[in-house]
Amino acid sequence: MNTLKNIIIALVLAGSCGMSFAQAPAASVQAGKTNVNNAPQPFEGKKSQWNGYDRYDFKFDERSCRVVTPKQVATGRPWIWRARFWGHEPQTDRALLAAGFHVVYMDVGGLFGCPSAVAHWNAFYKLLTEKHGLAKKAALEGMSRGGLIIFNWAAANPDKVACIYADAPVCDFKSWPGGKGTGVGAPRTWKACLKVYEMTEEQALAYKKNPIDNLKPLAKAKIPLLHVVGADDNVVPPAENTDIVAKRYRALNGWIKVISKPKCGHHPHSLKDPKPIVDFVLKHTGQAKSPAATNPA
Repeated sequence: MNTLKNIIIALVLAGSCGMSFAQAPAASVQAGKTNVNNAPQPFEGKKSQWNGYDRYDFKFDERSCRVVTPKQVATGRPWIWRARFWGHEPQTDRALLAAGFHVVYMDVGGLFGCPSAVAHWNAFYKLLTEKHGLAKKAALEGMSRGGLIIFNWAAANPDKVACIYADAPVCDFKSWPGGKGTGVGAPRTWKACLKVYEMTEEQALAYKKNPIDNLKPLAKAKIPLLHVVGADDNVVPPAENTDIVAKRYRALNGWIKVISKPKCGHHPHSLKDPKPIVDFVLKHTGQAKSPAATNPA
């Protein structure tokens, strides 16, 4: 009798424990975490359309964010992380969406790549990779001042970067917005830059962690770089930015390609036919070339 009683009690206890474990994954999903199988969670926020693709806008870490999802996700869930000027010259982003990439954005433009901007991007990266299952290495895309954040974040996180596409990029804030070289500069923006870095102008001029000064981590990680610049850019002069990066990166045995557009200033960004840019990203993220890379609709 006692033996039968003990068996019944054991079965009841086992059933109770089994119910608790079964309920745990559901609770985790409700809390916004990935489920027991680590399946990527769908994006939330205000849903709209962008060039025929689903777009989600939301706030995260007190910053405005958006994600555009492809119709068919490529193997490995690749993505390109745009740093600035959302929607401007979108031909590269459209082509990559057609190739199965996610396109993501977090607005840190007013932070000029300062340490707090890097911290915001760290948090966003964690969300995108852990909750939404995007690839562990991102392709980075930075136009103009976006160059500051893509290079500074990459230097802090070289193991998380597949490649960098920089377009007329600021690689030294002394050049822009500082205007301490041949460029036109932007005095009010320079003051805003000094404020977020919490520096005096004297301290900023002596600062040695601009992208041009901090390429070693990228070269050591063998991150390939593609720069697209206007030869006549007087806002972000190549001689004070891209040319210095190219010379120093090659000296570190890093790989960089520069596409210089003759008789072109700071604008327009990108290339009319984005194929060289798209092929670069596809190659260095391990994706096959896509017919959509040339003149996407």
